[in-house]
Amino acid sequence: MNKLNYAVLKESGYDGYILEKAPEKVLQFGEGNFLRAFVDYWFDVSNERVGWNGKCVLVCPIKGGLSKLINEQEGLYTLYLRGRENGEKVDRKRVISVVSRCLNPYEEDDFEAMMEVARSADLEYVASNTTEAGIVFDPECKLEDRPASSFPGKLTQVLLERFKAGQKGLIILSCELIDNNGKELQKCVNQYIDLWGLSDEFRRYVNEDCLFCSTLVDRIVPGRIRDEEEVARLEQLHGYSDPLLDVGEVFGVWNIEGPAWLEDKLPFKAAGLNCPVVPDVTPYKKRKVRILNGAHTGFVLGAYLAGFDIVRDCMQNETVLNFMNTMLYDEVIPTLPLDKDDLYNFAGAVQDRFNNPFVNHELMSISLNSTSKWRARDLPSLLEYVEAKGTLPKCLTTSFAAYLAFYSSDIQELTDAGLVCRRPAGNTYTVSDDRFVLEFFYDHRNDDAAALTHAVMKDERMWGMDLTTIEGFEEAVVKALEVIRSEGALKAYALALGKE
Repeated sequence: MNKLNYAVLKESGYDGYILEKAPEKVLQFGEGNFLRAFVDYWFDVSNERVGWNGKCVLVCPIKGGLSKLINEQEGLYTLYLRGRENGEKVDRKRVISVVSRCLNPYEEDDFEAMMEVARSADLEYVASNTTEAGIVFDPECKLEDRPASSFPGKLTQVLLERFKAGQKGLIILSCELIDNNGKELQKCVNQYIDLWGLSDEFRRYVNEDCLFCSTLVDRIVPGRIRDEEEVARLEQLHGYSDPLLDVGEVFGVWNIEGPAWLEDKLPFKAAGLNCPVVPDVTPYKKRKVRILNGAHTGFVLGAYLAGFDIVRDCMQNETVLNFMNTMLYDEVIPTLPLDKDDLYNFAGAVQDRFNNPFVNHELMSISLNSTSKWRARDLPSLLEYVEAKGTLPKCLTTSFAAYLAFYSSDIQELTDAGLVCRRPAGNTYTVSDDRFVLEFFYDHRNDDAAALTHAVMKDERMWGMDLTTIEGFEEAVVKALEVIRSEGALKAYALALGKE
């Protein structure tokens, strides 16, 4: 079967939106599944809905990459967005045509091509997702390197070339999963200006003419389909093969930090897309961590002990679902400093996302490093709830008891892989966490509920504070832990909901 390109797509009978020629307005560092299902998707839809009329030039941030395959397919690839919206199953196909080409700057011709794009009057944006390790300052990089090995080094080379060509500054949209990603990237570029002895005029260009935007990305992208039968079925359906086929969840939001004028400059608002420009992304990160991530950590450990293995199945159980929703709507949302309708809408989407029929999200994968996760995701909500209400949040309190139960369920041994425990159903599982945490629980493997709870709560290395100082918390957790150990996690969840 022929590989996807424009001619093959036309022969296949595809009748969706396609834009074959347009100015190259985006230089994108990163060509992987996430950016192609996220950034490139938003720009592609903007082409269709509001005539943005732009293309994205992709750049491999490291040696190798997908440049050859992307160019063979003339930038085309198939994207499926799958999941649930408003409780309804969604399986939406789109052929993405916003990509013009992909450059591998480690090849001489492609490095020159990248510099040519940098000089172009059409270029307006830089987008990036070079992983959490991508935004780093490497003092070994040299200006004459072709290219600099680090992403910030490459970006400095691009901006310098553009500055020398007398072109306007760029809007830089950083999507790496680190705090203040745009500001950190700008900091690294300034370090290269210092290291390479570049001019004050160029420094002013970088810091005044260019706009570095921190952004918050939120879309789960499983990426490729691994089921060979499903791949074969889709090839027959499409009428072409597509090794670049990408899969993401239907939910997506891109919060972009920037001045008010940027919202009108970007095509997303006019296209009706979920890409709001905000003065500060910090509250939106808190929303994601406290609601989406906090929900995961809050219910999955007890749910696993109760016999569930994947998130979707938890959403089919009335007790687990009500426990999660009560925790979110009654205990977490009241602590967050955003518009309540916005928070309710985000929390409402969580249930659809967790109930995705196309994703088997294993509870054990979510359980990794639950000590630091509970501290970052759930403890702040508990503390702020107590401060605001003067009482304990029952579901968050019970989730801490479930954490203790998960880490202490019939401990078998401590191995190099982790702490081996036994589930009530009889099978063993391995807890993965910092070594000192695993050793702590192994040392306390014979403690009763009260002794274990007290010891864990007093350990400030785990929590950054003495949790026994929270009035009534220790007593309530002990009671819930005893219920989990004697009657099961579902019983404890039901009690937290006020059901006997």
